[in-house]
Formats: sequence, C-alpha cells, structure tokens
Amino acid sequence: MAVIRWILGRIILLLNFVFSPRGIKRTKEQQAAIDQQTALLSLYQFEACPFCVKVRRAAKRLSLNLELRDAKNDAVFRQQLEQEGGRIKVPCLRIVDQDNQVKWMYESKDIVAYLNKRFATH
Repeated sequence: MAVIRWILGRIILLLNFVFSPRGIKRTKEQQAAIDQQTALLSLYQFEACPFCVKVRRAAKRLSLNLELRDAKNDAVFRQQLEQEGGRIKVPCLRIVDQDNQVKWMYESKDIVAYLNKRFATH
C-alpha cells in the first residue's frame, strides 16, 4: 500500500508541475500588501497529499506566498500541528488574526474558500 501511495503521490506532483496554474497579476504595492497579510498564515501539509496540492494550487492561482510547513518530514511542525492544532491532519491552515489569536483551519475545501474570499480580486 505504501508503494502505491508513493507512486500516486509522484504522479500527482508531476501533473501539478506540468499543469501549474497562473497567478493573479498585481502591482508591486498590491502584492506587498498581500504578502504582509499572508505572513500571518502557515500551511501545514504533506508534499504529495492531493488535498494539500489542491490548497497549494489555489494559493498559486491567487499569487499568495504562504509559508509551507512539512508536517510529514519535520518533527517540530508535526508536533506543533498536533499540540496546537489538536490533531495531525493535513492540510491545515494556521491563521493569526489582528489580535494575535490563532485559528487552525482543516479541510481543503474550507481553506480554499477562505483564501478565495479573503484574497480573490473581483
């Protein structure tokens, strides 16, 4: 089962590379403002997880510079995810709000909806 999962993961990564989405074009000032906001976001993820790929593709489409935290290969990030987030499940978006309150958002669909709502230009 691990071999099949590894092979499928590599196929997903290859397809993601080949069919990589284009990002939103913004002015330097607009992108700097977005980057300032995304500095408060961290995505806990596994590289080949299809749901994590979905979130990373949405972030790329929106030209977001999210900090990616590999919860599979980095013990510190894995421990943070479990202790602070409550469980080891990816993808998980760590959001620090204006009052320095931390919110942990699981589920790729919810994360993509949040990113679209907050950062998509209309």
